[in-house]
Amino acid sequence: MSLKQDDRAATTHSWTVGGMDCASCANKIRTALERLPGVGDVKVSVMSETLTLALEEDSTEPGKVKRTVEKLGYSIAERPAAEAFSQASAADDVCCGSNRSEGGEESERTDPGHGVAGHVHRADNDGRSWYRTGKGRLVVFTGLLLAAAWGAKFLLSGEIGMWAFVAACLIGVAPIARRAVAALRAGMPFTIEMLMTVAAAGALVIGAAEEAALVVFLFAVGEVLEGVAANRARAGIRALGDLVPKTALLEENGKTRKVQASELVIDQVVVVRPGDRIPADGEIVDGTAGIDEAPVTGESVPKTKGEGEEVFAGSISTDAAIKVRVTRAPEDNTIARIIRLVEEAQEARAPTERFIDRFSRYYMPAIVGFAILVAIVPPLVAGAAWDVWIYRALALLLIGCPCALVISVPASIASSLSAGARRGLLLKGGAVIEAAAKTDLVTFDKTGTLTVGRPAVTDVWSPEGDEARTLALAAGVEAGSSHPLAEAVVAHAEDRSIPFKVGTGARAIPGRGVEAHIGGETVFVGSPRHAEEQGAMTPQAKERIAAFEADGKTVAAVFRAGALAGVIALRDEPREDAAVAMRDLKALGVRSVMLTGDNARTAEAIAESLSMEYRAELLPDDKVSAIRELTGRHTVMMVGDGINDAPALAVANVGVAMGSGTDVALESADGALLRNRVGDVAGMLRLARATMANIRQNIAIALGLKAVFLVTTVLGITGLWIAILADTGATVLVTLNALRLLGFRLGR
Repeated sequence: MSLKQDDRAATTHSWTVGGMDCASCANKIRTALERLPGVGDVKVSVMSETLTLALEEDSTEPGKVKRTVEKLGYSIAERPAAEAFSQASAADDVCCGSNRSEGGEESERTDPGHGVAGHVHRADNDGRSWYRTGKGRLVVFTGLLLAAAWGAKFLLSGEIGMWAFVAACLIGVAPIARRAVAALRAGMPFTIEMLMTVAAAGALVIGAAEEAALVVFLFAVGEVLEGVAANRARAGIRALGDLVPKTALLEENGKTRKVQASELVIDQVVVVRPGDRIPADGEIVDGTAGIDEAPVTGESVPKTKGEGEEVFAGSISTDAAIKVRVTRAPEDNTIARIIRLVEEAQEARAPTERFIDRFSRYYMPAIVGFAILVAIVPPLVAGAAWDVWIYRALALLLIGCPCALVISVPASIASSLSAGARRGLLLKGGAVIEAAAKTDLVTFDKTGTLTVGRPAVTDVWSPEGDEARTLALAAGVEAGSSHPLAEAVVAHAEDRSIPFKVGTGARAIPGRGVEAHIGGETVFVGSPRHAEEQGAMTPQAKERIAAFEADGKTVAAVFRAGALAGVIALRDEPREDAAVAMRDLKALGVRSVMLTGDNARTAEAIAESLSMEYRAELLPDDKVSAIRELTGRHTVMMVGDGINDAPALAVANVGVAMGSGTDVALESADGALLRNRVGDVAGMLRLARATMANIRQNIAIALGLKAVFLVTTVLGITGLWIAILADTGATVLVTLNALRLLGFRLGR
């Protein structure tokens, strides 16, 4: 039920839910809760095992929500406020603070840091072995009952053995039946628990007690296997949270003390020793060190960073001690936001997943109807034995469960999202993955995406052959200027270890350039046109300048006392991996087009060097129009910096932002390249295509096995225990196949 008109009375509540293994679990909880009055905006995440909803407490109290979930067979506990709103953790069956254990006991422990990255639960039930979980204990108990029944059958009389099997079946199916009844009351009659209960009861009625008990045991085993596989799928994301250290060295008044990383606040300063992980997103205020950002971006080569530069939580200071000022709260650090975004991406379901859900709603009732016909038509029409055909109908019920089919898509999507996040590829949901897999044209912004985003000196020419002198004069004039071209000239001189004397009395000449006094002379750096107006240009210099400009370079003339000292050419150069990236896209059969507001000559030079198409001199609105035109004929991915290109990113079928964990890169668009590498675009497309191929394989496995065993069951070749093996086996096979995506490699 949705919220009432006046939703101001609704408050947001959040719980951790244990025991969810697949999308059907989440759908079961969601459907049951949406039927309660005053409940709305229900969000259930299998990946993080969380439940969030808006609740009008005048209509339904929180306790009723908990009881409803518990009746469905899941454990549920309140989440601490900090965790509930950070959405950054992944809880397990037993949580650290104020959580109810499977036995219903309340934990007295509290933890103010619960819910932030660095404090997340393990995917293996807090380290417990499978046989210590609720489902594991059910397997052990039903297994012992089955063994005891077999013992009674062989050691005692056959009749005693039969009653032992009946007891084993009834005891084992009891918790399953309770969940079936709870789902029925919630308006969901066609659940695997209901089919299992009907099949077991029917088998007892027709005298197949031994097989009924075996089916109950195999069903319990299947649930444990599904849980283990589901936890394995969550492990990749939970491992991210473990990368953030739990403690930090806080510096106060010249002294350091160890504190919980979850208690850090903005503007505090922490000390990071060599080899330590950085406990929070921040800015270096003292020291220089090699920073290994692999946990955040997947980039394996450390970057040297110094004062004023940004660092991310979970990164490692490899070779020196640094001091870092905290710039983000623990629950909002980069790792936490990546975890949160990947978890939220589970809600963005792919079109294929929505189709499977719709299909399963009709498929399951159809199978039940078919099973009824199998049970009654042959006996009524042909006089066949009732017990034989009822037995076959019961087997059909078990085979008809669509669990494997329903989980085929979300299992692949979850594995894909986890694999991508660990490799610096952030994809926001199944719908994005499916669109990316269909991409046949990628458009790129130029500046900051295909290029490094800042000009660099490419050529220095002097009519006298003294390039070093030309560069020294230019650097002397430009020293102290914050203009990007000036900074590039000074940086180039410093890189080449060319000494220069800083000019005095520097002044800008509007529209012309800059001049300053060096060694008693006035030196000018700027427009070649101004140099020509001053009579300092030569025919040879004009030819050089024309050649540089034809290559899309910006040219600055350097002259003094009316004589040309030389010219300097600058250009925003392509990224090192840009050319390889375009070749990789071409190998995938994907066209690449550069969209830029730069002049046509510069655009052509860059595009030719990268072997790609281009459209130049485009305003932001023109880029949007160009993408709208292209989306009419292609599935288009737009790659940009996430700021200036926001409109174009929104219009494309898939918008991908470049950025090493920045707010814009993570929050805008449909995905992000966290390693800031344009070469990862091809890797993202390969991952998306691999995911869709995996989904098709899963659907084929699920439907193929169902089809085979439906036929063999009707023909009497296979029976009840094979039927439950077929259902459980298909679900486990589908999940294991999906887990193969966790080993995806970008280079494939």
